[in-house]
Amino acid sequence: MTTTEKPDTLLRILDYSSRADPYPLYAELRETPVARQEDGSYVVSTYREIMELLHNPHLSSDVRNLSQPMEAVEGRTTPSFINLDPPEHDRLRRMAMRHFGPPHTPGLVTGMEDDLTAVVSGLIDGFAGKEQIDIVDDFAYPFPVTVICHLLGVPREDEPRFHLWVEAIVNSIDYNPKTDPKEKLEHGLQARKDLQQYLGGLLGQRHGKPGEDLLSRLANDDGPDGRMTDEEILATANLLLIAGHETTVNLITNGMLTLLRNPQLLQRLRAEPDLIVPLVEELLRYEPPVHMIPWRAAYSDITVADTVIPKGSKIMLMLASGSRDPDRFQDPDRFDPDRPDNEHLGFGSGVHLCFGGPLARLETQIALTELVRRLEGPTLVADPPPYRPSPVLRGPIHLLIEQNKD
Repeated sequence: MTTTEKPDTLLRILDYSSRADPYPLYAELRETPVARQEDGSYVVSTYREIMELLHNPHLSSDVRNLSQPMEAVEGRTTPSFINLDPPEHDRLRRMAMRHFGPPHTPGLVTGMEDDLTAVVSGLIDGFAGKEQIDIVDDFAYPFPVTVICHLLGVPREDEPRFHLWVEAIVNSIDYNPKTDPKEKLEHGLQARKDLQQYLGGLLGQRHGKPGEDLLSRLANDDGPDGRMTDEEILATANLLLIAGHETTVNLITNGMLTLLRNPQLLQRLRAEPDLIVPLVEELLRYEPPVHMIPWRAAYSDITVADTVIPKGSKIMLMLASGSRDPDRFQDPDRFDPDRPDNEHLGFGSGVHLCFGGPLARLETQIALTELVRRLEGPTLVADPPPYRPSPVLRGPIHLLIEQNKD
């Protein structure tokens, strides 16, 4: 079975000039649900096919199952569970979840609500006297960073050090050897090593000293599956530190941008605070923090949409495109917090459903509720705002707003 190649569409999506609004290109991409690219990889862009693959046991997250090796995935370090398949993935995720949620710590996330609200209130207090507020630098970045540092046991004052490493790692996620300079990959791989070494130093201080932070728990607590090795702990901590704030920064910022573009909804949220729960779900569909899974591997030949994807092929899953698929969602390009049956792809699906989704939801609910409640007549300074380089973790790099001084 052959497929129509749409390399030009994908290249335009990946190009920075499309970052502010890739959605028309996603619509173009969906004309061919499974599109083979010139390099032999496959791009999947429609909801049904993406969901089918996310639940297909023949889809692998392990780079070793690619017929052509990828340099950009985790380097030579021990892979985190996000880049492993069952049963190894399940074992490591279970061991981490013991300390991040049910069954061992079932109230961890919900019990953080007061603390999260206090952090948010303090950041908004810091807006006083400013003519312009950068929602990213002044709020959406420091909030989740503070939270994940507290949970992991990473000193908050070390943020300037690991911020540069995380930035280089994120920028290397979508590395393309045909179009990107080799330095982009090299900086990402070196940053992974530097972050691994830094976290290793923190882990070394935790052995034999049980504490409440996640590093201490993983280093000292034996569960039904035993204890992670130091390499496995570091891979897990690396993943949670990066994913624990990078995605939430985008979700909060995209949420504020969407509300400012829809002032009637901003006013409605101010009058109906309970609207925030379905509103964040719609935000995860409409302007998600993660736009694509850059690669998966075909563990064996996979047939999807009457197309046979050969074993070892690289598969790119366009999550944000699937969540705007008109065959699944009515009027998908309209932001509608009252939308029923909103099973979006904002946190993926299947065994790799976002580990930190409950925390990201709660952080975003509290952040947007308090921003809307306390900001007076906020307006955008620039629309569209400038965007971060990554097409994978897509969001504004700055979001400047002004308040009504009257």
